Amino acid sequence: MPYSLRLIEDTLAPGARYSPALGSAAAPLEAGRAQMGARAGAIAGPEGARLLRFELVRQPPPRAGGRVLLEHPMALDPRASWLLRCDRVDFERGAVAPRHGHRGGGIRCLLRGRLDVTVGKEPTRAMRPWDAWFESGKEPVLAVASRDEDTSFIRVAVLPVEIRGQSSIVYVNAADATRGKPRTYTVFVDEPIAL
Repeated sequence: MPYSLRLIEDTLAPGARYSPALGSAAAPLEAGRAQMGARAGAIAGPEGARLLRFELVRQPPPRAGGRVLLEHPMALDPRASWLLRCDRVDFERGAVAPRHGHRGGGIRCLLRGRLDVTVGKEPTRAMRPWDAWFESGKEPVLAVASRDEDTSFIRVAVLPVEIRGQSSIVYVNAADATRGKPRTYTVFVDEPIAL
């Protein structure tokens, strides 16, 4: 059965209560954090709130209930064991993530700064805050962070469950794995899922 991974933006007015399409028990949502499962009931502060929601859905997808920033099909074997990982990547200024792939596909969304991203043979794209892109994990990716500002993105990937707690990155040039990594990773979710 075909699946899609999608990124949805939910915008709340000041004081509005969060009620996503896939809502569950009430729990507070914290700025700069991520959690597994949509949580209903949180109330936006005086400035309102902008939330990013990633969903792995069967085709045809249900109604999003917010603004879809990106949706991409994924070929996932329902007999295999998968996990969902959500993490944030923070780059040092001017840092380079050399050509690499991953053990699975996912969506990234730039949170701040600027990132020049080259996926496979596609032209380089200059990503700005709230730009989203998909990486299958198979094609090599090169990412170059801004020299002038802090750069971070959040991503959600569907990965083989056997790499839970381990890096998913696979460098094109194996020597790059032994070099210093001028970026840090904050893992929010790394949990098995059932398809």
